[in-house]
Amino acid sequence: MLGQAVAAEKNIVIAQAIDLSGPNAAIGRDYVAGITTYFDTVNMQGGLNGRHIQYVVQDDKGDPALSAKIAGDLADKADFVLGGIGNDTASAVLANPNFKQSGQVLFAPLASPNRDLHSRAVFWRPGQEQEIDYIFTWFDKLGIRNVGIAYQENNINPELLKYVQQVIAKRGLRLAGIAKVGKNPIENEKEASQLAANAPNMVISLADSIGTGLFLKQFRKHAERTFVAGTSLINLPTLTEIAGAKATEWTVFSQVVPNPSATTSLLQNEHLTMMKRFRDEDVSSMTLEGFAVAKSLLKAIAMSKNGTLQHFAAHKNNIDLGGLNILPTSTTLSSYVDIALLRKGRSLMF
Repeated sequence: MLGQAVAAEKNIVIAQAIDLSGPNAAIGRDYVAGITTYFDTVNMQGGLNGRHIQYVVQDDKGDPALSAKIAGDLADKADFVLGGIGNDTASAVLANPNFKQSGQVLFAPLASPNRDLHSRAVFWRPGQEQEIDYIFTWFDKLGIRNVGIAYQENNINPELLKYVQQVIAKRGLRLAGIAKVGKNPIENEKEASQLAANAPNMVISLADSIGTGLFLKQFRKHAERTFVAGTSLINLPTLTEIAGAKATEWTVFSQVVPNPSATTSLLQNEHLTMMKRFRDEDVSSMTLEGFAVAKSLLKAIAMSKNGTLQHFAAHKNNIDLGGLNILPTSTTLSSYVDIALLRKGRSLMF
């Protein structure tokens, strides 16, 4: 199919390797659904300047090495490449020799911006630091002064932990403690109980979906009504499956798109209408993000004079997606951050 797509001169081939069956499959499937829906919308209207969009997606199963291999194989055959999920995946793809040789720019990986990757990646979503700042600002309004941290060791969290500690100090808050999250349930229970004993008003989770779920499962035994906050890449179905729906009460998550179920803006309304038309499935923050990312990419292609993203990156003015603006010269295309409450493990309330 990819060969046929390349052979068709009018096609714009956009490739992606992303988790569709691994630990972040729920995120990947929704992200792809949103992207596909926007491309379907454009193709229904005759394509981009008469060129049909051919979207080629392969499952990387949540394995960074596999994602890098797939992206490397597709890079020479595609006009543009969309990113997968996580910083490890983005780094692996950008380090792949075939991807490097292709000269491709990785567009909109679901990852935090990284200075080392910026020359060869365009980040759409705000960084986790921006999301964390927004979470603290939101809790400031509630008068919360005592903050705990649930911490899972990985390659990016040490820097993120330092950042959170700096934010706590800068805002004059008290650090109630740090609960380390691992695979041992006995140790997790011990860490969670010690943190709960210090009576934090809020705990911010620096852990992935599984780690946050493991922490919540133990922490709720000691603190049923303490707020626990996480960032937008927490996989809510996975979180609920591990921790249980009851444990997810009093949890809030930063979001990098507005309410996907609302029709407040043109973008939101377009997303809802076209998801109903083409997919007939539930919308989510990830379907809206995918929809917005696809729209951003096609705007970038339309502005490109030589078939690359370099001209787009030099554009100095805001670009309106329909109520959500992107700025190509900034660290991330979008700076939008919101927050939502998880209602008993089911849906987000903005």
